[in-house]
Amino acid sequence: MKSRVGPGAGRYLPPVTLFDPPAPLAERLRPRTVSEVVGQSHLLGPGKPLTRVLQSGRLGSLILWGPPGVGKTTLARLLAGEVGAHFIQLSAVSAGVKDVRDAVAEAERERARGRRTVLFLDEIHRFNKAQQDALLPHVESGLLTLIGATTENPSFEVNPALRSRARTLVLQALTQEDVLGLLRRALQDERGLPGVEAQDSALNLLARLAEGDARRALSTLEVAATLADPVTEEAVTEAFGKHLPAMDKNGEDFYNLISALHKSVRASHPDASLYWLARMLQGGADPHYVARRIVRMASEDIGLADPQALRLCIAARDSMEFLGSPEGDLALAQAVVYLALAPKSNSVYVAWKKTVRAVQEGESLPVPLHLRNAPTELMKGQGYGKGYAYYFDDPAGSFAQNYLPDGVQLDLYQPTGEGWEARMTERWRKLMTAHEGVDG
Repeated sequence: MKSRVGPGAGRYLPPVTLFDPPAPLAERLRPRTVSEVVGQSHLLGPGKPLTRVLQSGRLGSLILWGPPGVGKTTLARLLAGEVGAHFIQLSAVSAGVKDVRDAVAEAERERARGRRTVLFLDEIHRFNKAQQDALLPHVESGLLTLIGATTENPSFEVNPALRSRARTLVLQALTQEDVLGLLRRALQDERGLPGVEAQDSALNLLARLAEGDARRALSTLEVAATLADPVTEEAVTEAFGKHLPAMDKNGEDFYNLISALHKSVRASHPDASLYWLARMLQGGADPHYVARRIVRMASEDIGLADPQALRLCIAARDSMEFLGSPEGDLALAQAVVYLALAPKSNSVYVAWKKTVRAVQEGESLPVPLHLRNAPTELMKGQGYGKGYAYYFDDPAGSFAQNYLPDGVQLDLYQPTGEGWEARMTERWRKLMTAHEGVDG
């Protein structure tokens, strides 16, 4: 997708003829000036970053990061118009390197006329490394002022070289009050739905369902207005369709949700754990991935405080494999509640991290001879297995043996006072006493 607009882009809508279908409501109500922008007061308020940019008249490259429907495209158009720049819009979904070359050629022609060019690249995270690299020299030279828009974290999706040449600004989801004001404007503005009435309860419901997405709110209102006059809650519900919680299955939201689930389990909050589990499953997360993470939680955060937890989570995973979703979702919910209520211990998790680090940083020392197996006479002759004390024949002698390479001394596993591990603490102390002074 590519569009080109001259100075003042974004202030006025193109004329509509009798042969043109009407533009969607969200497009008709697109702000014509910065003063009409709803929300983003942290960027557009007095003394805020974009306000200072507009006052200076010097627009540098920007990356606008925020959820859908918060005005990224609108802001880009308005900023270009405010500084009198030529505006080229590309969508990274359909554009390629050739489109970038065409935009560069157009920018060169505009520069010859004394006009700067703003290249707006929507969904910049969809450009691969080669495509992003193609922009670099032209952004660096100042031929193009790049404004990239993305719903994904630029730290992960935009090349560092390109990111370092652009200032990242975070746009926030609109508040319910912002969306409600926008809906009321749509019913009053001559560009919107003049003459259409709506119940206050319907507008409040829509403002809540939209979850800060202005485009979704306006599109739903436009459909609801064809279903009922005045617009009712029932019309809004029908127009909105099935509500799916927001979640990008490959983006930052996905990992934020799994992090919230894990931390809620760890903190023993079953209600929060169920909530985040439902957000993931209802949002379209792969239940097998969720099941794997739940099994991980059983080992990492419950561990030996409740050895039954791992067995139950494996059973929940098997139930999901057997039943599928949504029937298998209940097994995952059962596992999550069990983990949240279970006593917690990360002693094995901590001990394992220490062990791996000790192995990675240490020498590959030989196994002591008495711990080696001796299946042949030759190996026995070399001392393999010599002096090994078999625990069931000689418990005291078994304890007295060294079980680590010569010169190695480790202190890795430290039991907690939680659950089953607490009951085993006394035995651990006795073992430590028996082993004291042997290893190392």
